[in-house]
Amino acid sequence: MPQQRFPKIEILSIAPHAISFILSETDTSMANSLRRIMIAEVPTLAIDLVEYSENSSVLNDEYIAHRLGLIPIRFVQEGSVKGGDCNLSFLPHRECVCYDRCPRCSVELELDVNFDKVNPTRPDQERDLFLTVTSKDLLSNNIYVSPAHFLNEEEQDRSHDEGISIVKLGPGQHLKLKAIARMGISKEHAKWCPVAVATYRFWPIITINEEACNMLTLEQKQELVDACPDRILELDEITGNLVAVENAYEMATFTEDLKMTQNAMKKRPEDDDFVTVEHSTDRFVFSVETTGAMDAEEVLMSALKVLKDKLTYLATEVEKLKD
Repeated sequence: MPQQRFPKIEILSIAPHAISFILSETDTSMANSLRRIMIAEVPTLAIDLVEYSENSSVLNDEYIAHRLGLIPIRFVQEGSVKGGDCNLSFLPHRECVCYDRCPRCSVELELDVNFDKVNPTRPDQERDLFLTVTSKDLLSNNIYVSPAHFLNEEEQDRSHDEGISIVKLGPGQHLKLKAIARMGISKEHAKWCPVAVATYRFWPIITINEEACNMLTLEQKQELVDACPDRILELDEITGNLVAVENAYEMATFTEDLKMTQNAMKKRPEDDDFVTVEHSTDRFVFSVETTGAMDAEEVLMSALKVLKDKLTYLATEVEKLKD
C-alpha cells in the first residue's frame, strides 16, 4: 500500500498580485496538478458578449470585442477589498435557468464615449489629441464587480492612461456598447485565466563534500564558485570553506558547468564530487502572478478547493466500483 502523504505549503512572499510558496512532502504529479488548476480551472468573470449601439471608431466590432474580453474583471465580496472567488456568487451561464441572462449568471457593463461631448471638458493642451477609451469607462450594474484597471499602485503610477486602453477616438467618433460578463474557466477560453504566470521549480539539494574540499586550494575553491553561472556557492570569509548562499533555491538552474569544472580538478574520474546539486523530488518552489482579476492568495485557495473537489469525486467513484 502506498505511503500516505501530508502535503504542506510554506509562504515565502505574498502580495495582492503575486505569491511565492513552497509545496513540500508531495511529488511532481500533485505539484503539476495544482499548477494546471490555477491556470485552467479557477473560475473568474470575463466579458463574453458585446452588444453594440454605435461604433464609428477605427476598429471594427470584433476587434473591440476581443480587447474587451481580455480585460480582467474583478469580483470583490461585500466587506472585503480582495479580488475573490466568484464561484459561490454566480452560476455558469449554461447552468442558469434564466432565458437569456440574469443577475445570477451575468453582469452588465455599459460604455458610452462620444469624442465631441467629452473633448470640451478636457484640458486645453489635450484637446488636439485623440481621446483614449479605457476600462475606466466601463460602468458595471453590480457594485461588487468592476474591471481591474491596474495590477498594483506602481503600475498605475507608471501608466499614461486611467485604465486599460480599448480604442482611441477622434473628432466625430462615438462608441456605445453593452458588455455582458459571465463566469467561466480558462479551459474553455484564455480570457478566464486568473494568472499571468504560474510556474514551479524543483528545490535544490546542495551537498558539499567537506572532506574532498579540504584537499583543494583556496584558488581551486574560488574557481568552483566562479564556475556556477547561477552563483549558488560562496567562500566563507572566516573559514575559507565552500558554502551555499542563503537564497540558493531562487537561483539554482542545475547547469553542467560546475560538474565539468569538478571533473577537471579530480585526480581520478571515479573520485567523489566536491559539490553536488540535485533536484528534490518532494519539494517545489511556486511563483504565481495574477492578471488582476483575483488576488494571488485567492487564486491559490480557489485552486486548492477545485483540487479537493476533484479528489473527493474520484474517491466517491472508486467506492461505487467497489460496491
